[in-house]
Amino acid sequence: MQQKIIPNLWFDTEAEEAVAFYLSVFPNSRIRKVSHYGEGGPRPAGMVMTVEFELDGQRFVGINGGPEFTFDEAVSFQISCENQEEVDHYWDRLSDGGEEGPCGWLKDRFGLSWQVVPTAFEELLADPDPARAQRAMQAMFSMTKLDIAALRSAADGVPVT
Repeated sequence: MQQKIIPNLWFDTEAEEAVAFYLSVFPNSRIRKVSHYGEGGPRPAGMVMTVEFELDGQRFVGINGGPEFTFDEAVSFQISCENQEEVDHYWDRLSDGGEEGPCGWLKDRFGLSWQVVPTAFEELLADPDPARAQRAMQAMFSMTKLDIAALRSAADGVPVT
């Protein structure tokens, strides 16, 4: 099925560098198409204008649009992780050169915000026992990178250290 909504990521001049970085982080990723500015455009002729790419099957476009716009936390991409190994992989790779934030959030080296969330945490929040869900939520507030074992312990009433 054709993806109807394709996120566009605005960069100053770093679209190719960012796409190469993201392709190194996410499996099953590829560049689909690269376009260049022509004569008389707002950027130098021959400069990369857009890079269409896929990250694990999700389509994106990176555009070298200029310095007018930058990323902020109002928009982020959530990565659902099946286990701690996946959490560690995405957290370590995406935060390298970026900035770690609270509760599983980080900014990568390009300023793009990501949420690295284990599916186990989502399950804990949906626990039929509201006290377990609340304890997991409280534990999450004390973390940067989410730790599945610590979240489960907290849900079970064991304090996070």
